Amino acid sequence: QVHLVESGGGLVQAGGSLRLSCATSGHTFSSYTMGWFRQAPGKETEFVAAFTRSGSPIYADSVEGRFTISRDNTKNTVYLQMNTLKPEDTAVYSCAARQPVPGLSYGGHWTYKYWGQGTQVTVSS
Repeated sequence: QVHLVESGGGLVQAGGSLRLSCATSGHTFSSYTMGWFRQAPGKETEFVAAFTRSGSPIYADSVEGRFTISRDNTKNTVYLQMNTLKPEDTAVYSCAARQPVPGLSYGGHWTYKYWGQGTQVTVSS
């Protein structure tokens, strides 16, 4: 059973930084596609970042240049470094995993089978 656990959320002022972690177990971590998504109150789940099958990171336009996704295959953990945070970044952030599928969009949350419980990020103005 694949298990994902996020941590690192919290309250931060605008312009500040946070680093989220997603610890995983129950699967061959290095071969899975990993992504981060977020959901703000009253809004739909939004793609944030993911790794492509080639291992390259991809980002939503709204976070490009501010957020960095990384992974440590020795620790079965994926990270999301968030810098220059804005109030509009406030949301519940969740990591997600799926087996790699050629040609499948990375941004569609419905394509990911496994999800963590989420961690709240609140950015005050």
